[in-house]
Amino acid sequence: MESNDYHATNLSTVLLVDEERGEEDFGSDSEKERIGIDEILTVYTGEFGKWQKIHFVLTSLAWALEALHTMVMIFTDQEPFTSTPNICDVEPSFRNWSQGSGSSTVSEFGLVCGKKYQVGLVQSMFFAGCMIGSGIFGHLSDSFMGRKGCLTVVSLMNFMFGFLTAFSQQYWVYCLLRFLTGISTGGVGLCAFVLATEPIGPSKRGQAGMSTFYFFSMGFIIVAGMGYVCQSSWRLLYVVTSIPSLLFLLFVLPFISESPRWYLVKGKLSETMVVMNAIARTNGKPDIPARVIPHMDNDDDDDDYEEINQKNTTAKVSFTILDVIRSPVTRWRLILAVAINFMCSIVYYGLSLNVINLKTNIYFSVVLNSLAEIPAYMLTTCLLGTFGRKPLTIGSLWLSGVFCIAGSLMGTTGKMKMVCGMLGIFGISGTYNLLFVYTTELFPTVVRNTALGCISQASQMGAILAPIVVLMGETLPFQVFGLCGIVGGIIAFYLPETKDKPLYDTIAGMEFKV
Repeated sequence: MESNDYHATNLSTVLLVDEERGEEDFGSDSEKERIGIDEILTVYTGEFGKWQKIHFVLTSLAWALEALHTMVMIFTDQEPFTSTPNICDVEPSFRNWSQGSGSSTVSEFGLVCGKKYQVGLVQSMFFAGCMIGSGIFGHLSDSFMGRKGCLTVVSLMNFMFGFLTAFSQQYWVYCLLRFLTGISTGGVGLCAFVLATEPIGPSKRGQAGMSTFYFFSMGFIIVAGMGYVCQSSWRLLYVVTSIPSLLFLLFVLPFISESPRWYLVKGKLSETMVVMNAIARTNGKPDIPARVIPHMDNDDDDDDYEEINQKNTTAKVSFTILDVIRSPVTRWRLILAVAINFMCSIVYYGLSLNVINLKTNIYFSVVLNSLAEIPAYMLTTCLLGTFGRKPLTIGSLWLSGVFCIAGSLMGTTGKMKMVCGMLGIFGISGTYNLLFVYTTELFPTVVRNTALGCISQASQMGAILAPIVVLMGETLPFQVFGLCGIVGGIIAFYLPETKDKPLYDTIAGMEFKV
Protein backbone atom coordinates (compact mmCIF):
# COMPACT_ATOMS: atom_id res chain seq x y z
CA MET A 1 0.00 0.00 0.00
CA GLU A 2 2.84 2.38 0.78
CA SER A 3 4.30 1.80 -2.70
CA ASN A 4 0.94 2.47 -4.38
CA ASP A 5 0.44 5.68 -2.34
CA TYR A 6 3.90 6.87 -3.33
CA HIS A 7 3.27 6.28 -7.02
CA ALA A 8 -0.18 7.88 -6.85
CA THR A 9 1.37 11.00 -5.31
CA ASN A 10 4.15 10.89 -7.87
CA LEU A 11 1.59 10.68 -10.69
CA SER A 12 -0.17 13.81 -9.43
CA THR A 13 3.16 15.63 -9.30
CA VAL A 14 4.02 14.53 -12.83
CA LEU A 15 0.70 15.80 -14.19
CA LEU A 16 1.18 19.21 -12.50
CA VAL A 17 4.74 19.49 -13.77
CA ASP A 18 3.57 18.55 -17.25
CA GLU A 19 1.12 21.47 -17.30
CA GLU A 20 3.60 24.02 -15.98
CA ARG A 21 6.83 23.04 -17.71
CA GLY A 22 5.87 21.05 -20.80
CA GLU A 23 6.98 17.59 -21.88
CA GLU A 24 10.38 18.74 -23.17
CA ASP A 25 11.73 18.84 -19.60
CA PHE A 26 11.22 15.12 -19.06
CA GLY A 27 14.23 14.14 -21.09
CA SER A 28 17.00 14.10 -18.48
CA ASP A 29 18.11 10.71 -17.15
CA SER A 30 17.82 11.92 -13.56
CA GLU A 31 14.06 12.28 -13.96
CA LYS A 32 13.47 8.90 -15.63
CA GLU A 33 11.16 6.62 -13.67
CA ARG A 34 12.05 2.94 -14.09
CA ILE A 35 9.17 0.73 -12.98
CA GLY A 36 7.85 -2.71 -13.88
CA ILE A 37 4.77 -3.57 -15.91
CA ASP A 38 2.77 -4.37 -12.78
CA GLU A 39 3.50 -0.91 -11.36
CA ILE A 40 2.60 0.79 -14.63
CA LEU A 41 -0.71 -1.08 -14.67
CA THR A 42 -1.38 -0.17 -11.06
CA VAL A 43 -0.39 3.50 -11.19
CA TYR A 44 -0.90 4.73 -14.74
CA THR A 45 -3.27 2.56 -16.82
CA GLY A 46 -5.66 0.82 -14.44
CA GLU A 47 -5.47 -2.84 -13.55
CA PHE A 48 -8.67 -4.12 -15.15
CA GLY A 49 -10.35 -1.37 -17.07
CA LYS A 50 -12.31 -1.32 -20.33
CA TRP A 51 -9.30 -2.29 -22.48
CA GLN A 52 -8.39 -5.32 -20.37
CA LYS A 53 -12.01 -6.49 -20.11
CA ILE A 54 -12.56 -6.41 -23.88
CA HIS A 55 -9.17 -8.01 -24.56
CA PHE A 56 -9.80 -10.67 -21.91
CA VAL A 57 -13.18 -11.70 -23.34
CA LEU A 58 -11.96 -11.80 -26.94
CA THR A 59 -8.88 -13.84 -26.08
CA SER A 60 -10.68 -16.22 -23.75
CA LEU A 61 -13.13 -17.19 -26.50
CA ALA A 62 -10.34 -19.50 -27.65
CA TRP A 63 -11.08 -21.70 -24.63
CA ALA A 64 -14.54 -22.45 -26.03
CA LEU A 65 -12.86 -23.59 -29.24
CA GLU A 66 -10.58 -25.92 -27.28
CA ALA A 67 -13.63 -27.45 -25.60
CA LEU A 68 -15.29 -28.05 -28.98
CA HIS A 69 -12.29 -29.88 -30.44
CA THR A 70 -11.63 -31.85 -27.26
CA MET A 71 -15.06 -32.92 -26.06
CA VAL A 72 -16.51 -33.68 -29.49
CA MET A 73 -15.09 -37.19 -29.04
CA ILE A 74 -17.67 -37.95 -26.34
CA PHE A 75 -20.39 -37.87 -29.01
CA THR A 76 -18.58 -38.95 -32.19
CA ASP A 77 -16.99 -41.98 -30.49
CA GLN A 78 -19.95 -43.15 -28.41
CA GLU A 79 -21.40 -46.61 -28.92
CA PRO A 80 -24.95 -46.13 -30.23
CA PHE A 81 -27.86 -48.36 -29.31
CA THR A 82 -28.41 -51.52 -31.29
CA SER A 83 -31.26 -53.99 -31.55
CA THR A 84 -28.94 -56.72 -32.77
CA PRO A 85 -28.58 -59.53 -30.20
CA ASN A 86 -25.12 -61.03 -29.66
CA ILE A 87 -23.61 -58.27 -31.73
CA CYS A 88 -20.13 -59.79 -31.59
CA ASP A 89 -21.38 -62.87 -33.48
CA VAL A 90 -22.91 -60.84 -36.31
CA GLU A 91 -21.11 -59.59 -39.40
CA PRO A 92 -20.63 -55.77 -39.34
CA SER A 93 -22.87 -55.25 -42.38
CA PHE A 94 -25.77 -56.99 -40.61
CA ARG A 95 -25.59 -55.03 -37.35
CA ASN A 96 -28.66 -52.86 -36.81
CA TRP A 97 -27.79 -49.49 -35.22
CA SER A 98 -30.57 -47.29 -33.89
CA GLN A 99 -29.58 -44.19 -35.87
CA GLY A 100 -27.71 -45.80 -38.72
CA SER A 101 -24.03 -46.69 -39.06
CA GLY A 102 -23.10 -43.06 -39.81
CA SER A 103 -24.14 -41.78 -36.39
CA SER A 104 -20.84 -42.71 -34.72
CA THR A 105 -17.30 -43.76 -35.57
CA VAL A 106 -17.94 -46.86 -33.45
CA SER A 107 -20.77 -48.05 -35.69
CA GLU A 108 -19.16 -46.98 -38.97
CA PHE A 109 -15.70 -48.43 -38.30
CA GLY A 110 -16.97 -51.41 -36.28
CA LEU A 111 -15.19 -50.48 -33.04
CA VAL A 112 -16.96 -53.04 -30.85
CA CYS A 113 -16.12 -56.37 -29.28
CA GLY A 114 -12.46 -57.15 -30.06
CA LYS A 115 -11.92 -53.68 -31.51
CA LYS A 116 -13.40 -51.74 -28.60
CA TYR A 117 -9.91 -50.76 -27.43
CA GLN A 118 -9.55 -48.67 -30.60
CA VAL A 119 -12.05 -46.16 -29.19
CA GLY A 120 -9.72 -45.44 -26.30
CA LEU A 121 -6.74 -45.51 -28.65
CA VAL A 122 -7.98 -42.73 -30.91
CA GLN A 123 -8.87 -40.59 -27.90
CA SER A 124 -5.45 -41.19 -26.41
CA MET A 125 -3.83 -40.23 -29.72
CA PHE A 126 -5.66 -36.92 -29.62
CA PHE A 127 -4.27 -36.19 -26.17
CA ALA A 128 -0.82 -37.38 -27.28
CA GLY A 129 -1.03 -34.71 -29.97
CA CYS A 130 -2.04 -32.19 -27.32
CA MET A 131 1.01 -33.16 -25.29
CA ILE A 132 3.34 -32.55 -28.23
CA GLY A 133 1.58 -29.33 -29.19
CA SER A 134 1.81 -27.96 -25.66
CA GLY A 135 5.59 -28.30 -25.70
CA ILE A 136 6.02 -26.92 -29.22
CA PHE A 137 3.76 -23.91 -28.91
CA GLY A 138 4.73 -23.23 -25.32
CA HIS A 139 8.30 -22.70 -26.50
CA LEU A 140 7.39 -20.83 -29.69
CA SER A 141 5.12 -18.39 -27.85
CA ASP A 142 7.98 -17.49 -25.49
CA SER A 143 10.44 -17.13 -28.38
CA PHE A 144 10.04 -15.48 -31.77
CA MET A 145 6.34 -16.13 -32.50
CA GLY A 146 4.88 -14.55 -29.39
CA ARG A 147 1.56 -15.31 -27.72
CA LYS A 148 -0.68 -13.89 -30.45
CA GLY A 149 1.36 -15.40 -33.28
CA CYS A 150 1.01 -18.88 -31.82
CA LEU A 151 -2.69 -18.42 -31.14
CA THR A 152 -3.16 -17.48 -34.80
CA VAL A 153 -1.33 -20.59 -36.04
CA VAL A 154 -3.12 -23.05 -33.75
CA SER A 155 -6.54 -21.60 -34.62
CA LEU A 156 -5.84 -22.11 -38.32
CA MET A 157 -4.58 -25.65 -37.73
CA ASN A 158 -7.60 -26.49 -35.59
CA PHE A 159 -9.98 -25.48 -38.35
CA MET A 160 -8.07 -27.32 -41.08
CA PHE A 161 -7.52 -30.63 -39.29
CA GLY A 162 -10.90 -30.63 -37.56
CA PHE A 163 -12.67 -30.03 -40.86
CA LEU A 164 -10.64 -32.71 -42.68
CA THR A 165 -11.47 -35.24 -39.94
CA ALA A 166 -15.07 -35.22 -41.16
CA PHE A 167 -13.93 -36.83 -44.43
CA SER A 168 -11.99 -39.74 -42.94
CA GLN A 169 -12.79 -42.95 -44.81
CA GLN A 170 -10.63 -45.29 -42.72
CA TYR A 171 -10.06 -45.66 -39.01
CA TRP A 172 -6.31 -45.01 -39.17
CA VAL A 173 -6.83 -41.84 -41.23
CA TYR A 174 -9.29 -40.77 -38.56
CA CYS A 175 -6.65 -41.45 -35.87
CA LEU A 176 -4.02 -39.44 -37.72
CA LEU A 177 -6.25 -36.41 -38.18
CA ARG A 178 -7.34 -36.49 -34.53
CA PHE A 179 -3.66 -36.63 -33.57
CA LEU A 180 -2.91 -33.58 -35.74
CA THR A 181 -5.93 -31.76 -34.32
CA GLY A 182 -4.57 -32.52 -30.87
CA ILE A 183 -1.21 -30.92 -31.70
CA SER A 184 -2.89 -27.61 -32.49
CA THR A 185 -5.43 -27.89 -29.64
CA GLY A 186 -2.57 -28.35 -27.17
CA GLY A 187 -1.39 -24.81 -27.88
CA VAL A 188 -4.76 -23.05 -27.72
CA GLY A 189 -5.40 -22.90 -23.99
CA LEU A 190 -1.91 -22.03 -22.79
CA CYS A 191 -1.43 -19.26 -25.39
CA ALA A 192 -4.90 -17.81 -24.74
CA PHE A 193 -4.54 -17.93 -20.97
CA VAL A 194 -1.19 -16.14 -20.81
CA LEU A 195 -2.18 -13.61 -23.47
CA ALA A 196 -5.43 -12.83 -21.64
CA THR A 197 -3.91 -12.41 -18.18
CA GLU A 198 -0.50 -10.76 -18.73
CA PRO A 199 -1.94 -7.25 -19.42
CA ILE A 200 -4.01 -7.38 -16.19
CA GLY A 201 -2.85 -5.77 -12.93
CA PRO A 202 -1.66 -7.90 -9.98
CA SER A 203 -4.69 -7.48 -7.72
CA LYS A 204 -7.14 -8.56 -10.45
CA ARG A 205 -5.07 -11.14 -12.32
CA GLY A 206 -5.96 -14.17 -10.21
CA GLN A 207 -9.71 -13.63 -10.34
CA ALA A 208 -9.59 -12.87 -14.06
CA GLY A 209 -7.51 -15.96 -14.72
CA MET A 210 -10.03 -18.12 -12.92
CA SER A 211 -12.76 -16.71 -15.16
CA THR A 212 -11.16 -17.99 -18.38
CA PHE A 213 -12.58 -21.43 -17.74
CA TYR A 214 -16.15 -20.18 -17.90
CA PHE A 215 -15.49 -20.07 -21.62
CA PHE A 216 -14.35 -23.71 -21.63
CA SER A 217 -17.54 -24.73 -19.84
CA MET A 218 -19.53 -22.68 -22.34
CA GLY A 219 -17.84 -24.60 -25.15
CA PHE A 220 -18.58 -27.86 -23.33
CA ILE A 221 -22.30 -27.03 -23.23
CA ILE A 222 -22.29 -25.88 -26.87
CA VAL A 223 -20.71 -29.11 -28.09
CA ALA A 224 -23.40 -31.07 -26.21
CA GLY A 225 -26.03 -29.06 -28.09
CA MET A 226 -24.24 -29.61 -31.39
CA GLY A 227 -23.99 -33.31 -30.62
CA TYR A 228 -27.70 -33.53 -29.95
CA VAL A 229 -28.56 -31.78 -33.23
CA CYS A 230 -26.07 -33.88 -35.24
CA GLN A 231 -26.93 -37.28 -33.71
CA SER A 232 -27.32 -38.94 -37.10
CA SER A 233 -23.91 -37.92 -38.49
CA TRP A 234 -20.55 -37.81 -36.71
CA ARG A 235 -19.05 -36.26 -39.84
CA LEU A 236 -21.42 -33.30 -39.73
CA LEU A 237 -20.55 -32.82 -36.06
CA TYR A 238 -16.86 -32.44 -36.91
CA VAL A 239 -17.72 -29.84 -39.54
CA VAL A 240 -19.86 -27.69 -37.23
CA THR A 241 -17.33 -27.87 -34.38
CA SER A 242 -14.50 -26.74 -36.69
CA ILE A 243 -16.13 -23.69 -38.28
CA PRO A 244 -15.97 -21.57 -35.06
CA SER A 245 -12.15 -21.76 -35.21
CA LEU A 246 -12.23 -20.13 -38.65
CA LEU A 247 -14.62 -17.44 -37.41
CA PHE A 248 -12.33 -16.74 -34.45
CA LEU A 249 -9.36 -16.47 -36.79
CA LEU A 250 -11.08 -14.02 -39.15
CA PHE A 251 -13.22 -11.89 -36.87
CA VAL A 252 -11.69 -11.97 -33.37
CA LEU A 253 -7.91 -12.33 -33.59
CA PRO A 254 -7.41 -9.05 -35.54
CA PHE A 255 -8.71 -7.18 -32.47
CA ILE A 256 -6.39 -8.93 -29.99
CA SER A 257 -3.09 -7.33 -28.96
CA GLU A 258 0.26 -8.99 -28.36
CA SER A 259 1.33 -9.12 -24.73
CA PRO A 260 3.28 -6.04 -23.54
CA ARG A 261 5.31 -8.31 -21.25
CA TRP A 262 6.46 -10.37 -24.21
CA TYR A 263 7.45 -7.19 -26.04
CA LEU A 264 9.43 -6.06 -22.99
CA VAL A 265 11.47 -9.24 -22.55
CA LYS A 266 12.24 -9.18 -26.28
CA GLY A 267 13.72 -5.68 -25.97
CA LYS A 268 10.86 -4.01 -27.86
CA LEU A 269 10.35 -1.05 -25.54
CA SER A 270 8.58 1.09 -28.13
CA GLU A 271 6.00 -1.62 -28.83
CA THR A 272 5.59 -2.13 -25.09
CA MET A 273 4.73 1.52 -24.55
CA VAL A 274 2.38 1.60 -27.55
CA VAL A 275 0.30 -1.16 -25.94
CA MET A 276 0.50 0.37 -22.46
CA ASN A 277 -0.61 3.78 -23.75
CA ALA A 278 -3.47 2.13 -25.66
CA ILE A 279 -4.57 0.53 -22.39
CA ALA A 280 -4.38 3.88 -20.59
CA ARG A 281 -6.36 5.77 -23.24
CA THR A 282 -9.10 3.15 -23.53
CA ASN A 283 -9.38 3.07 -19.75
CA GLY A 284 -9.88 6.84 -19.68
CA LYS A 285 -6.42 7.62 -18.32
CA PRO A 286 -3.89 10.16 -19.62
CA ASP A 287 -0.94 8.94 -21.66
CA ILE A 288 1.90 7.50 -19.62
CA PRO A 289 4.52 10.25 -19.02
CA ALA A 290 7.56 10.09 -21.27
CA ARG A 291 9.76 9.84 -18.20
CA VAL A 292 8.44 6.32 -17.43
CA ILE A 293 10.60 3.44 -18.68
CA PRO A 294 9.36 -0.18 -18.53
CA HIS A 295 11.78 -2.00 -16.27
CA MET A 296 12.53 -5.72 -16.06
CA ASP A 297 13.51 -7.22 -12.74
CA ASN A 298 17.08 -7.85 -13.91
CA ASP A 299 17.68 -4.30 -15.20
CA ASP A 300 20.18 -2.05 -13.43
CA ASP A 301 18.56 1.10 -12.07
CA ASP A 302 21.59 3.10 -13.30
CA ASP A 303 21.01 2.12 -16.94
CA ASP A 304 19.49 4.78 -19.17
CA TYR A 305 16.79 4.13 -21.77
CA GLU A 306 19.23 3.37 -24.59
CA GLU A 307 21.30 1.02 -22.44
CA ILE A 308 18.25 -0.92 -21.30
CA ASN A 309 16.98 -1.18 -24.86
CA GLN A 310 20.39 -2.32 -26.11
CA LYS A 311 20.79 -4.86 -23.30
CA ASN A 312 17.35 -6.35 -23.84
CA THR A 313 17.83 -6.49 -27.60
CA THR A 314 21.20 -8.24 -27.42
CA ALA A 315 20.25 -10.47 -24.48
CA LYS A 316 19.31 -14.09 -24.88
CA VAL A 317 15.94 -13.92 -26.62
CA SER A 318 15.01 -17.60 -26.49
CA PHE A 319 14.83 -19.57 -23.28
CA THR A 320 14.12 -23.31 -23.21
CA ILE A 321 12.99 -25.86 -20.68
CA LEU A 322 16.69 -26.48 -19.92
CA ASP A 323 16.86 -22.98 -18.43
CA VAL A 324 13.96 -23.88 -16.16
CA ILE A 325 15.71 -27.09 -15.06
CA ARG A 326 19.08 -25.37 -14.41
CA SER A 327 17.61 -23.03 -11.83
CA PRO A 328 17.05 -24.76 -8.45
CA VAL A 329 14.04 -22.51 -7.78
CA THR A 330 12.17 -23.18 -11.02
CA ARG A 331 13.33 -26.83 -11.25
CA TRP A 332 11.65 -27.85 -8.00
CA ARG A 333 8.50 -25.92 -8.89
CA LEU A 334 8.38 -27.62 -12.28
CA ILE A 335 8.66 -31.13 -10.83
CA LEU A 336 5.86 -30.55 -8.35
CA ALA A 337 3.60 -28.78 -10.84
CA VAL A 338 4.09 -31.56 -13.42
CA ALA A 339 3.08 -34.24 -10.90
CA ILE A 340 0.00 -32.32 -9.72
CA ASN A 341 -1.19 -31.51 -13.24
CA PHE A 342 -0.73 -35.13 -14.29
CA MET A 343 -2.94 -36.34 -11.43
CA CYS A 344 -5.51 -33.59 -11.97
CA SER A 345 -5.84 -34.32 -15.68
CA ILE A 346 -6.52 -38.02 -15.15
CA VAL A 347 -9.40 -37.09 -12.85
CA TYR A 348 -10.82 -34.24 -14.97
CA TYR A 349 -10.81 -35.93 -18.36
CA GLY A 350 -11.57 -39.31 -16.84
CA LEU A 351 -14.74 -38.03 -15.16
CA SER A 352 -15.71 -36.14 -18.34
CA LEU A 353 -15.35 -39.24 -20.54
CA ASN A 354 -16.75 -41.61 -17.93
CA VAL A 355 -20.33 -40.59 -18.77
CA ILE A 356 -20.40 -43.59 -21.12
CA ASN A 357 -20.28 -45.87 -18.05
CA LEU A 358 -23.11 -44.18 -16.14
CA LYS A 359 -25.99 -45.71 -18.14
CA THR A 360 -27.79 -42.35 -18.26
CA ASN A 361 -28.65 -39.95 -21.09
CA ILE A 362 -25.25 -38.91 -22.40
CA TYR A 363 -26.31 -35.41 -23.52
CA PHE A 364 -28.01 -34.71 -20.20
CA SER A 365 -24.98 -36.01 -18.26
CA VAL A 366 -22.52 -33.87 -20.24
CA VAL A 367 -24.58 -30.72 -19.69
CA LEU A 368 -24.86 -31.46 -15.97
CA ASN A 369 -21.09 -31.97 -15.72
CA SER A 370 -20.55 -28.68 -17.54
CA LEU A 371 -22.95 -26.84 -15.26
CA ALA A 372 -21.21 -28.35 -12.22
CA GLU A 373 -17.99 -26.64 -13.32
CA ILE A 374 -19.44 -23.12 -13.27
CA PRO A 375 -20.13 -22.85 -9.51
CA ALA A 376 -16.70 -24.41 -8.91
CA TYR A 377 -15.11 -21.54 -10.85
CA MET A 378 -17.24 -18.99 -9.03
CA LEU A 379 -16.38 -20.39 -5.60
CA THR A 380 -12.64 -20.66 -6.21
CA THR A 381 -12.60 -17.16 -7.70
CA CYS A 382 -14.31 -15.74 -4.60
CA LEU A 383 -12.00 -17.62 -2.22
CA LEU A 384 -8.79 -17.00 -4.16
CA GLY A 385 -8.02 -13.61 -2.64
CA THR A 386 -8.77 -14.81 0.88
CA PHE A 387 -7.13 -18.22 1.10
CA GLY A 388 -4.54 -18.05 -1.67
CA ARG A 389 -3.53 -20.56 -4.32
CA LYS A 390 -2.00 -23.35 -2.26
CA PRO A 391 -4.85 -24.08 0.23
CA LEU A 392 -7.46 -23.99 -2.55
CA THR A 393 -5.43 -26.38 -4.71
CA ILE A 394 -5.10 -28.87 -1.87
CA GLY A 395 -8.74 -28.54 -0.78
CA SER A 396 -10.26 -28.89 -4.25
CA LEU A 397 -8.12 -31.93 -5.08
CA TRP A 398 -9.13 -33.67 -1.88
CA LEU A 399 -12.79 -32.75 -2.36
CA SER A 400 -12.79 -34.39 -5.77
CA GLY A 401 -10.87 -37.40 -4.49
CA VAL A 402 -13.34 -38.04 -1.69
CA PHE A 403 -16.38 -37.99 -3.97
CA CYS A 404 -14.68 -40.22 -6.53
CA ILE A 405 -13.96 -42.77 -3.80
CA ALA A 406 -17.62 -42.50 -2.78
CA GLY A 407 -18.63 -43.10 -6.39
CA SER A 408 -16.68 -46.35 -6.42
CA LEU A 409 -18.79 -47.59 -3.51
CA MET A 410 -22.13 -46.98 -5.24
CA GLY A 411 -22.28 -50.31 -7.05
CA THR A 412 -23.94 -50.14 -10.45
CA THR A 413 -26.47 -47.42 -9.57
CA GLY A 414 -26.14 -45.01 -12.49
CA LYS A 415 -27.87 -42.02 -10.90
CA MET A 416 -25.86 -42.13 -7.67
CA LYS A 417 -22.64 -42.54 -9.60
CA MET A 418 -23.67 -39.57 -11.74
CA VAL A 419 -24.13 -37.43 -8.60
CA CYS A 420 -20.72 -38.46 -7.25
CA GLY A 421 -19.21 -37.79 -10.67
CA MET A 422 -20.78 -34.32 -10.75
CA LEU A 423 -19.38 -33.51 -7.31
CA GLY A 424 -16.02 -34.89 -8.39
CA ILE A 425 -16.13 -32.65 -11.47
CA PHE A 426 -17.06 -29.75 -9.20
CA GLY A 427 -13.89 -30.22 -7.14
CA ILE A 428 -11.47 -31.03 -9.94
CA SER A 429 -12.73 -28.20 -12.19
CA GLY A 430 -11.76 -25.71 -9.52
CA THR A 431 -8.31 -27.33 -9.36
CA TYR A 432 -7.81 -27.47 -13.11
CA ASN A 433 -8.73 -23.82 -13.43
CA LEU A 434 -6.66 -22.75 -10.45
CA LEU A 435 -3.54 -24.58 -11.67
CA PHE A 436 -3.33 -22.33 -14.73
CA VAL A 437 -3.32 -19.25 -12.52
CA TYR A 438 -0.89 -20.86 -10.10
CA THR A 439 1.51 -21.98 -12.84
CA THR A 440 1.71 -18.57 -14.50
CA GLU A 441 2.69 -17.08 -11.15
CA LEU A 442 5.26 -19.77 -10.34
CA PHE A 443 7.45 -18.97 -13.38
CA PRO A 444 8.92 -15.74 -14.85
CA THR A 445 7.90 -14.17 -18.17
CA VAL A 446 10.92 -15.41 -20.16
CA VAL A 447 9.93 -19.05 -19.57
CA ARG A 448 6.29 -18.74 -18.52
CA ASN A 449 4.76 -20.32 -21.60
CA THR A 450 7.62 -22.79 -21.90
CA ALA A 451 6.97 -24.00 -18.34
CA LEU A 452 3.22 -23.88 -18.90
CA GLY A 453 3.72 -25.92 -22.06
CA CYS A 454 5.74 -28.54 -20.18
CA ILE A 455 3.13 -28.73 -17.45
CA SER A 456 0.39 -28.93 -20.08
CA GLN A 457 2.28 -31.87 -21.56
CA ALA A 458 2.02 -33.57 -18.18
CA SER A 459 -1.71 -32.82 -18.21
CA GLN A 460 -2.06 -34.33 -21.66
CA MET A 461 -0.16 -37.40 -20.54
CA GLY A 462 -2.77 -37.82 -17.83
CA ALA A 463 -5.46 -37.25 -20.46
CA ILE A 464 -3.90 -39.99 -22.62
CA LEU A 465 -4.37 -42.45 -19.77
CA ALA A 466 -7.90 -41.26 -18.91
CA PRO A 467 -9.73 -43.01 -21.81
CA ILE A 468 -7.90 -46.25 -21.00
CA VAL A 469 -8.95 -45.99 -17.34
CA VAL A 470 -12.56 -45.37 -18.41
CA LEU A 471 -12.58 -48.66 -20.32
CA MET A 472 -11.71 -50.59 -17.14
CA GLY A 473 -15.34 -50.95 -16.09
CA GLU A 474 -17.74 -49.14 -13.79
CA THR A 475 -16.03 -49.20 -10.37
CA LEU A 476 -12.26 -49.21 -10.92
CA PRO A 477 -12.19 -45.84 -12.78
CA PHE A 478 -13.68 -44.05 -9.77
CA GLN A 479 -11.09 -45.68 -7.50
CA VAL A 480 -8.25 -44.50 -9.74
CA PHE A 481 -9.67 -40.96 -9.93
CA GLY A 482 -10.09 -40.81 -6.15
CA LEU A 483 -6.50 -41.95 -5.52
CA CYS A 484 -5.14 -39.36 -7.98
CA GLY A 485 -7.07 -36.56 -6.26
CA ILE A 486 -5.82 -37.48 -2.78
CA VAL A 487 -2.18 -37.94 -3.84
CA GLY A 488 -2.23 -34.72 -5.90
CA GLY A 489 -3.38 -32.78 -2.84
CA ILE A 490 -0.52 -34.19 -0.77
CA ILE A 491 2.05 -33.15 -3.39
CA ALA A 492 0.60 -29.61 -3.49
CA PHE A 493 1.73 -29.11 0.13
CA TYR A 494 5.28 -28.59 -1.15
CA LEU A 495 4.50 -25.74 -3.58
CA PRO A 496 5.12 -22.12 -2.46
CA GLU A 497 2.25 -19.66 -2.07
CA THR A 498 2.13 -16.98 -4.81
CA LYS A 499 -0.73 -14.85 -3.52
CA ASP A 500 0.13 -11.11 -3.65
CA LYS A 501 3.53 -11.87 -5.22
CA PRO A 502 4.63 -10.05 -8.40
CA LEU A 503 4.95 -11.66 -11.83
CA TYR A 504 8.71 -11.92 -12.29
CA ASP A 505 10.25 -11.16 -15.68
CA THR A 506 13.45 -13.21 -15.53
CA ILE A 507 14.81 -16.30 -13.81
CA ALA A 508 17.62 -14.25 -12.28
CA GLY A 509 15.14 -11.74 -10.90
CA MET A 510 13.05 -14.52 -9.37
CA GLU A 511 16.09 -16.22 -7.80
CA PHE A 512 17.23 -12.92 -6.31
CA LYS A 513 13.87 -11.96 -4.78
CA VAL A 514 12.47 -15.34 -3.72
